[in-house]
Amino acid sequence: MTNAIEQESIKVIVFQLADKEYAIPVSHVQGIEKLMHITRVPKTEKYVKGVINLRGVVTPIVDLRERFELPISKNEETTRIIIISLEDMEVGFVVDSANDVLDIAANSIEPQPEVVGSLGEEFISGVAKLDKRLLILLHLEKVLNPLK
Repeated sequence: MTNAIEQESIKVIVFQLADKEYAIPVSHVQGIEKLMHITRVPKTEKYVKGVINLRGVVTPIVDLRERFELPISKNEETTRIIIISLEDMEVGFVVDSANDVLDIAANSIEPQPEVVGSLGEEFISGVAKLDKRLLILLHLEKVLNPLK
């Protein structure tokens, strides 16, 4: 029995953090920028690196390595800022590299297993298996919520 659900897919941006691949829906991505000067803002969470002026819009920047409590790495040539739009908020995520734009079949997305490694499970909305790749889908609302 073939049904319309098998045909459904979501388009995602795939990016790298440490040795894992993560994905966020393209519908939330406003752009991908090279790393630029970030102005520090006092009294913010450690993972909030500061703000950038991107085409006249002041955008807060979150280092996802620090947000997920991964080892900090120095910025490389491949380091990117992915600009995310969620509801009425724009935020930039610092990632190791932005790799691909992929279509993921909705039926290939599974709920998060009990253990996915070092990432807090509240940040993950699911995992998708593509050939030999395992993509971790982020729950953007929870990533952007201040830590409790």
